[in-house]
Amino acid sequence: MLRALHEATQRPAAAESSSAHGTTADAPATVELTAHEAAVLMGCSTEYARRLARTGRVLARRAGPAWLINRQALDTYRRGTAA
Repeated sequence: MLRALHEATQRPAAAESSSAHGTTADAPATVELTAHEAAVLMGCSTEYARRLARTGRVLARRAGPAWLINRQALDTYRRGTAA
């Protein structure tokens, strides 16, 4: 095992700007907020932020029991512009 680790450190990286799965480092990062963080930004209740996520009014996903809301989609919703 130590030999394999040593050999792995000696190999040149396939590409410094990409991961093993082919995602480039230039790809924009997705910023996600919890429902609570989104509620604080909007000045509303956490339940209202969850409802926006649950009904699809903002781009969001479930991570276990929590909703993770896309920051850009939340900003678009707050501005009142179509996504």
